[in-house]
Amino acid sequence: MRHDTRAPAPVALPRVLSAGQLRAHGFTPAQAAARVRPGGPWQALLPGVYLLHRSAATSQERLHGVLLYAGRPAVPSQGGTSQGGTAPPYGTAMITGLAALALHQFAAAPPLLDLEHIDVLVDRTRRLRSTGCARIVRAQEMPEPVEVTGLPVAPVERAVADAVERLTDPGAVSALLTEAVRRGHCEPGAVVAELNRARLLDRPHVVDAVDRLLAEGRALAEERLYTMVREYGLPDPVWNVELRIPGGPRLGGVDAYWPDHAVAVELNTRAPRRDKDAGWSEHARKREHLERLGITVVHLTPHRLRESPEQQAMVVRTALTAACDREPAAYVVVLPR
Repeated sequence: MRHDTRAPAPVALPRVLSAGQLRAHGFTPAQAAARVRPGGPWQALLPGVYLLHRSAATSQERLHGVLLYAGRPAVPSQGGTSQGGTAPPYGTAMITGLAALALHQFAAAPPLLDLEHIDVLVDRTRRLRSTGCARIVRAQEMPEPVEVTGLPVAPVERAVADAVERLTDPGAVSALLTEAVRRGHCEPGAVVAELNRARLLDRPHVVDAVDRLLAEGRALAEERLYTMVREYGLPDPVWNVELRIPGGPRLGGVDAYWPDHAVAVELNTRAPRRDKDAGWSEHARKREHLERLGITVVHLTPHRLRESPEQQAMVVRTALTAACDREPAAYVVVLPR
């Protein structure tokens, strides 16, 4: 029995297709196999993924091919295509690691063509293996992807964690973490939470980079807080002070305090560093103690200060205004921190 290896009628095809997509375009497995033989017009990029020319794959073709390999999109139904309708063309797979950071335009990430492997994130239940330029990264819980150049890409904090997992150079790790925060891609807490999830906070070079990251993130958040108070006409507080009961114990530090209103602002720049973080318990106890003394504690996050400073200023102004209707707070000593 002879197989018909003649190509279907000419149509404009994408330059990278999966075996299932080729079948949807009328190519039998035998016809596809004939075209990737030596001297043929195509080449196999990855198992079940074909490059429909003989030249070296471009960066975009490699990304597309890796997603097709990992996503295994369903063959389109009659009247639809794998790129249309409601079904994602790559399943739930998404680019992560250094390739994702290059797509997010990180200066600290190598160019896509310099990457030997492209990390692709898949659900942990998928039975796939790394092969060729595709390196499989498994996720216990898949994040919501971001679309970059039409491709599903892991959010920055997840991509950073997946990249850091494979890096041993402290300078490279520090550069990625710093760029993520300085360029406003994400907040320090989000990055550290992902590093904690990946159990990377027991690596000394990662811990050192995280300490610098959190210090820089706090400095940026403090600057945003100063700007918010100035630009939205809030009364001047005393900045960065320690509160204590007269003759008694210290109550802890706050980032801004209005003594006449008994209102304090704390910047929530902490991030869990281990599964059990005693610091968080201490942080909660301090807040409860201050509120029992009649001091209103307003918690602001760096993300909210950056994205909605006017709304955060309204929250603080409301707390200051409400002070007139409250019972007088206990007297506390204000000390420089």
